[in-house]
Amino acid sequence: MNNKTIASAIAYGQEQLTSCSDSAKLDTQILLAFVLNKEHSYLLSWPERELTVEVEQSFLNLLKRRINGEPIAYIVGVKEFWSLPLSVSPATLIPRPDTEVLVELVLEHFADIKNLKCLDLGTGTGAIALALASEQSSWHIDALDFNHDAVALAKQNAENLYLTQVNIFQSNWFSAVGSQKYDVIVSNPPYIDELDENLSQGDVRFEPDSALVAPEQGLGDIKHIAQQALMFLKPQGALYFEHGYEQAEAVRKILTDLGYENAHTQRDYNGHERITWAHL
Repeated sequence: MNNKTIASAIAYGQEQLTSCSDSAKLDTQILLAFVLNKEHSYLLSWPERELTVEVEQSFLNLLKRRINGEPIAYIVGVKEFWSLPLSVSPATLIPRPDTEVLVELVLEHFADIKNLKCLDLGTGTGAIALALASEQSSWHIDALDFNHDAVALAKQNAENLYLTQVNIFQSNWFSAVGSQKYDVIVSNPPYIDELDENLSQGDVRFEPDSALVAPEQGLGDIKHIAQQALMFLKPQGALYFEHGYEQAEAVRKILTDLGYENAHTQRDYNGHERITWAHL
């Protein structure tokens, strides 16, 4: 950097990241605000404020990690979802904005139902379960993950957000659920084919394969969950999936063939068919 002001750091970071990020300026601002332990507005208010040598070096170190492709969320350790700040780690997927469509649908479809019982399969950071709990305090929500580190992280997020009414526990899909029955089961399971070339590109290079990849062209876990969920849903219970943008027809067929009714698919914010649901 030519000098050590906030403005010059942003300009330098944007230049360095332009070839590897579609949001180079925003990425730079997030990293610099993180190093300074300040809000984004601080950068705009004090562009000529000089950086200390220590701050400059910390910023350059984080910038190098981003240039190497590491996701911003892993670098700063947090990602916002449903306006909730969630701690993230390489043990979990980074919550995506399009997953909010699933949350919106469940809240819309069951807006007037009190004491609803909901299960979130493969909760990761706890994003879906905690978003639902933040809107419906009377709902009884269980959230599980097979990864112990993910369970610990989701519990940490629940505590940080004062949403400890969500019951978070370790389970390999339904293995530890017992005999409970649910009104709603939601899942954002692994759904990427192991041969998908996108696994070697972008942020997913740093995310856990166990949370991304599924057998049978990415449909294996969806099939397993849909079949097993028949034993854990109440009469008229509903099952919701997030899935790949080219899998909607296949997921609807899986659900229909198993006896679920009225399978529908909702498009995400980019217009892709990404959320499919049906009921018993």
